[in-house]
Amino acid sequence: MTTPPALAPLTLHLSEYETLNLPQTQLPPWVGEQLWRSLDQAGKKLLVTFPSPKTDGQWQLTAQGWVGQVQIPHQLALTISPKLPIHRLFELWEMAYDLRLAELGEGVTAVSSIPEFFSILAHILAQRVIRRGRQGFQRAYLRKTAELPYVRGKLLPPKPGTATPQLLCRYDAHTADIADNQIVAFTLNQIARSGQCNPAAQTAVRQAYHLLQPLVTVRPFQPRDCQNRSYSRLNQDYATLHALCRFFLEQTAPLLANGQHQMIPFLLNMALLYERCVANWLQANLPAPYQIKAQESTTVGPQDELRFQIDLTLYDGNGRPLAVLDTKYKTPDKPSQADISQVITYAKAKGCQHALLIYPQPLAQPLHVLVGDVHLHTLSFGLGQPLDAAGANFLQQLQQRLHF
Repeated sequence: MTTPPALAPLTLHLSEYETLNLPQTQLPPWVGEQLWRSLDQAGKKLLVTFPSPKTDGQWQLTAQGWVGQVQIPHQLALTISPKLPIHRLFELWEMAYDLRLAELGEGVTAVSSIPEFFSILAHILAQRVIRRGRQGFQRAYLRKTAELPYVRGKLLPPKPGTATPQLLCRYDAHTADIADNQIVAFTLNQIARSGQCNPAAQTAVRQAYHLLQPLVTVRPFQPRDCQNRSYSRLNQDYATLHALCRFFLEQTAPLLANGQHQMIPFLLNMALLYERCVANWLQANLPAPYQIKAQESTTVGPQDELRFQIDLTLYDGNGRPLAVLDTKYKTPDKPSQADISQVITYAKAKGCQHALLIYPQPLAQPLHVLVGDVHLHTLSFGLGQPLDAAGANFLQQLQQRLHF
């Protein structure tokens, strides 16, 4: 008896904020349930509506502000595309992660999809690791204590109650098994396991991982572990490696198991990408003596009962808050009451007179009004033009509204 050939996985495509309707029979119930549990309940990355009379017996998948690819091997391949062209997404990504990679110049024009976007960045990371491996990975002296057959470093008293010919020693070992390399090894391992890469990138990632694997302890890291690390002239290239690692660790979720099947998502949070892009562009281009600070935590009330996390705060040359800026990765006709209330509250919490809502396109009904003692403005940091041109136009709007 011959085994019937395996069916190809269902391949689905949709764009940001688009709804896809599927016949009930086209999506296996357990696959729909796993999408709902993993992407809807856990973070509203994809809204999943089950078949019902309300949906005319169909599944409804509605993309939110996340783009990327979700795979359930042998069952489903779902791609959510951005409204932006991929080359514009690269610009946004470079600014958000404070990277300028020469390798992108040659390959970016040939990239037309999110899977290719993932693969080219994974390939770049792998190539840089391989290049560093040829030069020699960063090493450091670490203090170790071990039982040895010979004296190394400082000889310590034997442990009470032990009868062993080994000598207890404390010594400094020159090793590559340090966090700088462990972060890179863990990230490469996650990328290799994701199955998201094309064959060329997957081969390079595995080659890079196998260079590090014998030298380091592969242990888990969080994206925040890739930030605020110390670099010198000897390991300056690790700054780029760790920025790339941060990106992959933030955007590649853990493998989510369901029986023999695993969900492998790679999803970009476009709202966060947009916010970081605006913040980093302003930090690099604001005229002196003005400064921008991102993600400031502010409390109000006699007992600090309320805590706010403000996207961006603009300070003047004396360190006084001039304006709060709240990025909104959406383009409504006019600001919502909730967004207005939020940014006005932020301005009052910081004690400044200007509150700005920033959108990726000009609004059909922009606002420049006085709310109490706070000036409310809607501005655009556009994504329909090259980033430097969009930033220059935004800075001009900002200067006109705030008179600096």
